[in-house]
Amino acid sequence: MFDSKDFSLAEHSNTFDFKGFLIKTIGYWKIFLLSWLIAFTIAYQINVRKQKIYLLSNTISVKEETNPFFSSNTSLVFNWGGTSDKVQTVSTMLRSRSHNEEVIERLQFYINYLEQGDYNLVDAYGTVPFRVFIDEKKEQLAGQLIQIKFVSANEYEISIPFESDRVRLVNYTDKTSNRIAVNPVPFTQKFKIGQQVQLPFLNWKIKLAEHPGMYINKEYYVRLDDFDQTVAQFQTVDVQPISTGSSILTLSMQGTNKAKLVDYLNATVKVLSENQLAAKNQFATNTIKFIDSTMLQMEELLKDSGDELKAFRQGKDVVQLENGGAEVSTRLSEFEIQLDLIKRKIAYYNTLKSYLTNSNDFSTLPAPSVAGIEDPNITVNVSKLITLSVQRAEKRYAVKSDKLFQDFDNQMQAIKDVLLVNIASAKVALQYDLNMVSAKMTQAQNELQVLPENQQELFKIQRKYNLSDNIYSSFLTKRSEAEVVKAANVSDIRFIDTAKDTGGGIIGPKTGVNYILALFLGFLLPFLYILVVFLLNNTIQYREDLEKITQIPIIGVVGKKGTDTNLAVFERPKSALAEAFRALRSSLQFLYKKQQLAGAKTLMITSSISGEGKTFCSINIATVLALSEKRTIIVGLDLRKPKLFTDFNCTNQIGVVNYLIGTHTLDEVIQPTFVPHLDLIPAGPLPPNPGELLISDAISELIDRLKEKYDYIILDTPPIGLVSDAMELSSFADVVLYIVRQNYTSKAMIGQLNMRNKKGELKNVSIILNAFENNAQYGYGYGAYSNGYYEEHVRIKNPWSKFKKRKKE
Repeated sequence: MFDSKDFSLAEHSNTFDFKGFLIKTIGYWKIFLLSWLIAFTIAYQINVRKQKIYLLSNTISVKEETNPFFSSNTSLVFNWGGTSDKVQTVSTMLRSRSHNEEVIERLQFYINYLEQGDYNLVDAYGTVPFRVFIDEKKEQLAGQLIQIKFVSANEYEISIPFESDRVRLVNYTDKTSNRIAVNPVPFTQKFKIGQQVQLPFLNWKIKLAEHPGMYINKEYYVRLDDFDQTVAQFQTVDVQPISTGSSILTLSMQGTNKAKLVDYLNATVKVLSENQLAAKNQFATNTIKFIDSTMLQMEELLKDSGDELKAFRQGKDVVQLENGGAEVSTRLSEFEIQLDLIKRKIAYYNTLKSYLTNSNDFSTLPAPSVAGIEDPNITVNVSKLITLSVQRAEKRYAVKSDKLFQDFDNQMQAIKDVLLVNIASAKVALQYDLNMVSAKMTQAQNELQVLPENQQELFKIQRKYNLSDNIYSSFLTKRSEAEVVKAANVSDIRFIDTAKDTGGGIIGPKTGVNYILALFLGFLLPFLYILVVFLLNNTIQYREDLEKITQIPIIGVVGKKGTDTNLAVFERPKSALAEAFRALRSSLQFLYKKQQLAGAKTLMITSSISGEGKTFCSINIATVLALSEKRTIIVGLDLRKPKLFTDFNCTNQIGVVNYLIGTHTLDEVIQPTFVPHLDLIPAGPLPPNPGELLISDAISELIDRLKEKYDYIILDTPPIGLVSDAMELSSFADVVLYIVRQNYTSKAMIGQLNMRNKKGELKNVSIILNAFENNAQYGYGYGAYSNGYYEEHVRIKNPWSKFKKRKKE
């Protein structure tokens, strides 16, 4: 039956031994050093292969520039809204896909120039001595390295290592792709510099730079990348205001090629500035386009009227005809001009109403001033509507927010509603003016009807001509006005500092991060390995492990032998190991004294399994007892695997087996050793029935006779975990020493020992922890103070101290 202590021991054995783990971890310091060496080597190799990363930037100002020619009568200036709206719009557009497509198209960054670096291909944009000009209307080989070698001053060689029988082609005009079949062998062909290359998979020509330098026999590489992927790569530009609410923006970008970064940062601002100016001039452009189309019609009318007037005057006395009714004709001409202006206003309002009702794009609306409309409610709202329409179109590809477009639509709908109301009221007023002018014209025409028919016809033709001329002159004035406004407009986006390579700008690679990671992983990997081994290891490691799982006393701790034989005490009597066995001898004397034993004393030494150092401990315990001038004998009772005789250079032909079967006497089987006061009875030849021999009466007689001749009898028995022989012999022993080997004996074996001890199968049991290595560098029994005490400890001088001493001398 087990008592509660057994369960507490089992429960305690499942707790994590932090101290033991720490000691074991320190013991693996060489693994940590090796791991760190490998990790730092890998980190170094990664760092030297990484390309340098640069950060370049430029600074721009976003400020609405007022047109000096702008007036209420020339409401032709495009308005972007408030400063914060403009800054946000610029920031959004710089990262938009449509804007970056235009920049990449202009710079042709989908053409990659490469050259071989120390470890890999590097971006050589801006340093190669040539430039590629592709035929964008034809398909080009995409994603394939094309080697270019200049074989002479005027000739180069193309090499393409085709590895597949089909390759991908890209048309950079319509951005479509296609696949064609090729011969999967390396392609090589020479071309003249400047010659148009026309191949099924490549259409370009190469021109040398203005100052190409030494380029003959040098190799370069060109790769034509996917257009959309290239655009996505450059959409990562960072746009930040220098302070909250500021209209000054800083554009920055990271990359491995400074020349490419400089060109991109400056080009993206130039493209945006040009587009913004074009949008700003949209109102004026629409007006000029509308005026041009109208003037074409007016030119025809003016020419026809002039021809008609010229034809009428031929053969007539024009002076006589013009004498009467000139004043009435002039008044009628003024009425006709007023009537035409009113009709043009009504026509503009009808066109505007149709736009508002049927169209969603208002960016092409002409200025109301072209029709002589100066109502601020109309001109301002039309300008706002065009502004919102253009902004909405610009953000269509840059922003994916339904809420934002809903806001645009709501604002535009509100302006449309206001304009429709304004149009209705304006048309009512114009209709009244139209009726008034028409009535006056009717009255004037009635006055002219009393004149002769020829005179009426002349005045009619003259008025027609004058009206056309007046309208044409009016439109010509409006067009000139629009051109002046357009020419005077400047972009709201201006450079403060352009991007420029002034040296430096390196921000990476961050080699320190890799070294810190190497330091961490170099520690973590062996640490995890040791932790897994420690958790999976179910063997005895330290004395504390034994104390947690058994109440059997631990009589001593023995270190690992440093000799070729098991005669550690005899060969090195002043070693730490010998001192440990002397401590065991003292502990044994205490146990014998506690039992009040007199005369000869027997000691049985056993273990769980083979290999735990049972024979080693038997020999050295016997040696320390014999060296104290006590008559000692070792009896080899491990009949199945005898080993004792090998260390003493004795024969195993005669031994315990011979005595037990009665073929030899006791004196014949006892063999003296070279250790003073120490004799040996080896096991002898292997018997067919070792178990039966060890339970025979002869074994009892052997022990009794040995007690008459010796002070100490050491019984070297078989392991109890494998055979039951030792259990039969324990009754002859005054003390049983159970050998436990560090990092070898399983904890489960100690559980079996506990059961045997509780059942009374083994009595007076004590444990020896054998082959103990304390990786924390403690000495046996004295801790760190044992250093230098024993003879095998060799003091190693610090070579640095020796160097400093020599330097001082």
